[in-house]
Amino acid sequence: MTSVTAHDYAWIRSSPLFRYALETGYTLTLVRGVAPREVLRVMEAEPQGTCTGADALIGRQDELLDPTDYWDESFIAGAFTVPGEGGDWTLVLHVGDGGMGMQPRFLEALSAGGCAAVHSSNGGKPMHFFHWYEDGELRTTFEWPTDRGGSTPDALNSVLRDVGFELSDDEGETNGRVDTKAAVFALTERLTGVRVTEELLRDGAYQLGHVPEEPAEEWTSIVIDITDAHGERFYKEVTRHEVELATARAQAVEPIVIRGPSSPTT
Repeated sequence: MTSVTAHDYAWIRSSPLFRYALETGYTLTLVRGVAPREVLRVMEAEPQGTCTGADALIGRQDELLDPTDYWDESFIAGAFTVPGEGGDWTLVLHVGDGGMGMQPRFLEALSAGGCAAVHSSNGGKPMHFFHWYEDGELRTTFEWPTDRGGSTPDALNSVLRDVGFELSDDEGETNGRVDTKAAVFALTERLTGVRVTEELLRDGAYQLGHVPEEPAEEWTSIVIDITDAHGERFYKEVTRHEVELATARAQAVEPIVIRGPSSPTT
């Protein structure tokens, strides 16, 4: 295991590439022992050839975007092989996806019999996530390191401290001293042995895949929960059946026409 710390990843703050990734959202995943083509297959990606460099990867993502479709959550993922702890790893990068593209079911499958580490940002908003999977199980996850989840949320505590995090509830006085995003890069290297550099991302030979958006889940009810300015709360759960009946009634009723003084009489 390397002795890397957040200091070793100070470059991310002067990197135009990473600045763009933070502005638009990104996900960076490392998977041990699974080839790039197989990673993209598990992600249900349609092959899109290859490209050299992150700029070309971003360009392919830009080509995919439809400016009139604000709800399209599909994205272009790029993957290539890198050396790391215990053998080869696949690095997967997608930029401009809002940081939401690597689904848990992908990571569970990709880490079966191995491991995977992923960190992301949703772009512009202060939401940054880290996930560590082993043998298909989410072991440790957090948005802020003092509030961890997963099946073994404390398993990485010593490593978290080593890379620069302080696991105190007083976030302002402790983790304010460390660049938490740089610390997450360092944590990922501690776990994978993969040193991520700007050059590695900028010059990588990416295999590309178009990952379709997740199908919308069937909904069974909606909840209306409103509290007014006087503190009065209105709470009601409405089933899908009730909504569909109300919609059908509304469509069956003839529209109400309000006539003005100049309207013709019948």
